[in-house]
Amino acid sequence: MFALRVEMRRSYRRGKEGRGWSSHKRSHHPHGHRRPSHSNRAESLEQEEPQTTVNAGPSSSEDPSSSSSMQNSVAPELPGFYYDPEKNRYFRLLPGHNNHNPLTKDSIQHKAMECKRLRLLEEEEKQKKTTRAGLNSSVLLQKRQLGLLSSTSYCRLVHELKVNCMQRRKIEIHSPDSSVAGTNNFKIIVVCYEKYLMQLPQAVSPVNSVCWASLTHPDSHVLLCLMGIAETPGCASLLPASLFSSTNPGDRPGMLCSFKISTAWSCAWCLNPQADNCFSTGLTRRVLVTNVVTGHRQTFGTSSDVLAQQFATQTPVLYNGCRSGEIFSIDVRQRNRKGQSWKATRLFHGSAVTSIHLMEAEHYLMAADMAGKIKLWDLRTAKCVKQYKGHHNEYALLPFHVNEEEGLLIAVGQDCYTRIWSLQDAHLLRTIPSPHPSSKDAIPSVVFSSRLGGSRGVPGLLMAVKQDLYHFSYN
Repeated sequence: MFALRVEMRRSYRRGKEGRGWSSHKRSHHPHGHRRPSHSNRAESLEQEEPQTTVNAGPSSSEDPSSSSSMQNSVAPELPGFYYDPEKNRYFRLLPGHNNHNPLTKDSIQHKAMECKRLRLLEEEEKQKKTTRAGLNSSVLLQKRQLGLLSSTSYCRLVHELKVNCMQRRKIEIHSPDSSVAGTNNFKIIVVCYEKYLMQLPQAVSPVNSVCWASLTHPDSHVLLCLMGIAETPGCASLLPASLFSSTNPGDRPGMLCSFKISTAWSCAWCLNPQADNCFSTGLTRRVLVTNVVTGHRQTFGTSSDVLAQQFATQTPVLYNGCRSGEIFSIDVRQRNRKGQSWKATRLFHGSAVTSIHLMEAEHYLMAADMAGKIKLWDLRTAKCVKQYKGHHNEYALLPFHVNEEEGLLIAVGQDCYTRIWSLQDAHLLRTIPSPHPSSKDAIPSVVFSSRLGGSRGVPGLLMAVKQDLYHFSYN
């Protein structure tokens, strides 16, 4: 063993001298420190003004997704061995994943990620640095007074400052309802102007998708796609939003209606009057559009499972994201047709599409996939105009959240980190570590509200992890 260790150290020195050590070390650049490309910075959404540069610099929010490869860059990698930089020696990796063989690649990676998370949590408690060099409130105000910044650019940059100053605070929940008490985990949270927090009751089946439904008035109901369990078939259910209100817990109306369907991956409510009272469900290789009042259904066959959906508001057009990576639109005024001649706009991602969002002007559509790519598409040219880098996803159905009023994009990765980008130039503004150790069953659920807590509230982020709820609000 001693001879093997000596030979490894010799190999380490030879590798350092003969393999271009310095150039190898310089080639490692975490994603959070990369500057956006010139083409990405130059392009902007049609409804926004061109960007005004304020000493733009690299992001101070280090992207933890690159931390797993950090240790490999400090010593030559030997098959079957692990180099510990603290002890300055190699250890043999043992097969298996049990307590008798604790030194495995998974355990090493988990330990490194946990150390990274704890270090970032400590940094979060300190004063947050700005993501762009020279960006502070006094400089912005001075440039605004001198006419060097437009109102749009000034407001956007102020939001960037506020986002980086948000601090985490835990919310203590007190409720007589056991389904909301701290003993149960939060599954899904959604936000609107008046109803800013919801937790699904534990009695319902697992939920694949949820969205607001405006049946009697704006956001009057919640549309849920429930997964079937055992002999119980799946269904799409409309629940009154008052069911989740904590003001009168004893006065809760029953379920409005339920539609039996096979397992649905996604759902969307239509706000266009030409398809009034209609909702859509994305199923296995088909799309089902249902009228709540009449019960009439339209079926559109697809070549892949539909994992994400959203209706346009200016026209009765439904956008769909598929497991195959295809994104296509349907005009629901068309009746059933044979084949797929009803497909209009068609876009293609390289991996399964997990979430889509149609921008307010409805000229652009944002989509995320299982390769960790988030892209902004121009629907008029069917071309990608921006890409938001740093998101981490390999197989999960993870949503993202777009807030055009603040110019922000928020997404939680499979690595349990919450990342916030600038919508206009795709700059990574902040990376927030999870308060809980990272695991597959502890991926945070987040939402960003322009008025957190009501119509007079301030913008902020809500984060739910297991049974805990946190909020990050503007100062």
